[in-house]
Amino acid sequence: MALLASGNVSAAYIPDRDERGGFNFDNVARNEMMSQNGLKFKAAMKTGTTITGVCFKGGVVLGADTRSTNGETVADKNCEKIHYIAPNIYCCGAGTAADTEAVTGMIASALELHRLATKRKSRVVTALTMLKSHLFKYQGHVGAALVLGGVDINGPHLFSVHPHGSSDSLPFATMGSGSLAAMAVFEADFKEDMTEEEAKEIVARSIRAGIFNDLGSGSNVDLCVITADKVDYLRNYECPNERTYVRSKGYDFPPGTTVLNRRNFMTATAATLPVNQIVDIIDGAPEDVAAGDAMQTD
Repeated sequence: MALLASGNVSAAYIPDRDERGGFNFDNVARNEMMSQNGLKFKAAMKTGTTITGVCFKGGVVLGADTRSTNGETVADKNCEKIHYIAPNIYCCGAGTAADTEAVTGMIASALELHRLATKRKSRVVTALTMLKSHLFKYQGHVGAALVLGGVDINGPHLFSVHPHGSSDSLPFATMGSGSLAAMAVFEADFKEDMTEEEAKEIVARSIRAGIFNDLGSGSNVDLCVITADKVDYLRNYECPNERTYVRSKGYDFPPGTTVLNRRNFMTATAATLPVNQIVDIIDGAPEDVAAGDAMQTD
């Protein structure tokens, strides 16, 4: 801190460099030097999803694809990305699967207690405020990008919630890696006061756009139609990627087909097997395995 030889108190303080506002890029040079010295920075895990929502006359339609990925591997072809929040509120989740499930489950539990205490139906803005407060507290480290929709005493509502805690309120919303393809469908064909069937059709088409134009999205289309009277969860509303070939007799691999490398999964001890050694697995009790009766090596 520096002081001026002036009688003006307001001008007597000049903040040091570290106390000034704005961006600080000091770590850029440090990270570059560390990279040149061989340090490998861990890259963020890439996630993939297409989730959308639209308001129509009297309700909300939410949509999601069903592909769950682990890096470049498809972990689940038919997962559920539309989560229950309250009887009149549902939420689509994109990002880290564990974060979306944990956050929506936590908010659903809190709203259940709130309904029991107040004897009133949950309002969508209440769920929005609770979600925003929780995500903002963790500054984006909770990887949950959400599309929240529901119908309460004030009518239908649709919000998108970003991982850092910001939110938008629009008549249609998209999130996830396929959101740009889905948004193109809404911007081209959205209109006010759509019927329920029109809303379902445009949401399904927006999810299909994400499925066919984004590698992180795929498989089937799930829809959730929320009105003042009921909720219709339409699981696998469309299946545009049906398998063209299924083996009639299925698949039956004999024991010992899989090569075990470096680890014996039956005893869970590291380095018990030489690399690339082929073993024959024979059914047996754990005590037999310990005695060496259930495993024979070639």
